[in-house]
Amino acid sequence: MLLLCVLLLSLVFVLPKQSLSLLQGIGQPLVQLLSLPLTALAALDRGGQEAWYGYLALHQVSEENRRLQREIQALRGRNNELRELGRAGHRLAALLALQERLQAKTVAAQVIGRDATNWYRAIMLDKGARDGVKVEMGVMAPDGAVGRVVKVTPFTAIVLLITDPNNAVDGLIQRTRDEGIVEGTAEGQARMKYIPLLATLQRGDVIVTSGLTGGFPRGVPLGTITRIDRIEGELFQSAEVVPEVDLHKLEEVLVITDPLPVGDGLERPSARSGPVSPEVRP
Repeated sequence: MLLLCVLLLSLVFVLPKQSLSLLQGIGQPLVQLLSLPLTALAALDRGGQEAWYGYLALHQVSEENRRLQREIQALRGRNNELRELGRAGHRLAALLALQERLQAKTVAAQVIGRDATNWYRAIMLDKGARDGVKVEMGVMAPDGAVGRVVKVTPFTAIVLLITDPNNAVDGLIQRTRDEGIVEGTAEGQARMKYIPLLATLQRGDVIVTSGLTGGFPRGVPLGTITRIDRIEGELFQSAEVVPEVDLHKLEEVLVITDPLPVGDGLERPSARSGPVSPEVRP
């Protein structure tokens, strides 16, 4: 190729001017022919540069996208934490309001475990003997009675729920003032037994603690009557009761360390037409 170029240059300087037109006619197609691979190489180089810059831009966008995704995940986690803190704050505020309404001495505790064997319906609390918790003390939530303490260690306590068949609490029908015993059932509900035959029960009647035994002051809501059973020849009647507290969603409770004498507890109006805040009885 170099030799051909030198030969063409020599002819330009040696041959007369009449031959220049002939050389130009020969050289122009040759130049076009030689320029084709150069043009292709230039286009390929431009294409490579564009692809490289495109790759760099795409890589930067991908990195930015990953960074934004991490920030979004972090913000979602923080949002969930704040939402959970807000819900915990509402629960603790309700518990604190209950402590202020109650005249009985109480200890706030958190639920840290549940019985997984299904032999008992019980929960574990993070407060124990060192906090003044003892066996047979009543446990309640803002909505009503939860159960009673059956076992204590220095740092924890086991609470048998009111839906356990081994648990029994003296109950009082708020509207009629008739008394009975509220026990748990195998189905995880509750039943009030030994109700006088002459008691005029109704569906929707509210049952509260009588305050006689069980570690509770009088007037703590136990549940609502959903069905009445009268058996001919029996000396008493009984009723199915739905617990006032959702025992599956307990997180914080109050342990009643010193219940008040009968008549000084917490009792709400018996009307069921709408939500009514509990009131302290004189």
